[in-house]
Amino acid sequence: MSLFAAAEAENRRQAQPLASRMRPRSLEEFVGQQHFLGEGKLLRRLIKANRLTALLFYGPPGTGKTTLAHLLATETRCRFRQLNAVTSGVKDLRALLDNARDVLLAEGSRTLLFIDEIHRFNKSQQDALLPDVEEGTVVLVGATTSNPFFAVNSALVSRSRVFEFEPINETDIRSLLQRALLDKERGLGEHEVLLHDDAATFLASTCDGDARQALSALEIGVLSTDERPIEFTLELAAESVQRKAIQYDRDGDAHYDAISALIKSIRGSDPDAGIYWLAQMLEGGEDVRFLTRRLVILASEDVGNADPQALQIAVATMQACEFVGLPECQLSLAQAVTYLACAPKSNAATVAIGEARRDVREGRTVPVPRHLRDSHYPGAKQLGNGEGYQYAHNAEDGVAAQDYLGVEREYYRPVNRGFEADLAQRLEKIRVKLREQNKDSS
Repeated sequence: MSLFAAAEAENRRQAQPLASRMRPRSLEEFVGQQHFLGEGKLLRRLIKANRLTALLFYGPPGTGKTTLAHLLATETRCRFRQLNAVTSGVKDLRALLDNARDVLLAEGSRTLLFIDEIHRFNKSQQDALLPDVEEGTVVLVGATTSNPFFAVNSALVSRSRVFEFEPINETDIRSLLQRALLDKERGLGEHEVLLHDDAATFLASTCDGDARQALSALEIGVLSTDERPIEFTLELAAESVQRKAIQYDRDGDAHYDAISALIKSIRGSDPDAGIYWLAQMLEGGEDVRFLTRRLVILASEDVGNADPQALQIAVATMQACEFVGLPECQLSLAQAVTYLACAPKSNAATVAIGEARRDVREGRTVPVPRHLRDSHYPGAKQLGNGEGYQYAHNAEDGVAAQDYLGVEREYYRPVNRGFEADLAQRLEKIRVKLREQNKDSS
């Protein structure tokens, strides 16, 4: 060993950020993800049985994916090797797999191969992993912030167990902050720090479940303050936190999850939740045209005739956003979202067209009744087209009692909400008149 090894190790440690130095050294120190790592849970059982083969860790940054991979190597006594899919190619991958195979044959030691951002590997690179995963040459642990069921080859997903990492809760973040302040070896224990409760709450809440962000802000606040002891106040916490980056990928899970939350909040008549999800999407740089298209669809799909004005407002919002643009068009979007959320809801028209189209696809085709067919072309009368047709405007109530379909069907069933409640009463009277005519004709 080099005479300077100890000094080099200490210099390396000093250069590491707090979040890196405070990485847990055992599963007992690991915080969060108890839904699959707690006692009796699947991953814990796999570790105890030493039956790890291929794992895909999926979740937001700072939730412990890389850290847990290191711990798994320690727990299963595997060599730890790491690749980054962004900077590594097939050549790097094959060289590492060949080495893992040689070590297994010569020494009986398995290799845990951790691939960060595994979704960045192309199909051929992912396929190159399959033989060694199937033969057990390596324990594969792939980490990704994208949903693997969309971003990773189905062949690799089918051979892996997928574990979704959740953001670390505020209680656990606070415990990590306190641990870092007390640890003299790896943390900030050599500094006299009094962390105010409101400051700890602020750091734990603004990091969005990302332990790295919280620990980095704590370290910045401590190391940038000269007074001793350090009063880590709410003001200091706010100064130590940069404007947080919104975890939002316009082509990934965040895009689909956020629009799903927005639509479901409006459908559920919660304007406050709707405004929040709208704000998150706008802050994340979402395409305004995409938002307005979805609002136009929702106005018909979920509000419908319970409030016919909803569609007009959604279409007007789409036109206004096209004309005005950001940032001002956020006002039009906010108006539309709150109006649609508060509007009475009906999906009766949506259900009606769905049932009718299913009948057209799957049932017997209904011919157009002779009296409803086009009678304007030469020869139409000879075929009997239009014969017996009653002009609706000649009826006193504007409803001509005749058969318009040829079979008994009832697709549109108005709900008893908003304007559609009035439509329901009117429609019932209309249907009574039509049913009577159908009975007379039969």
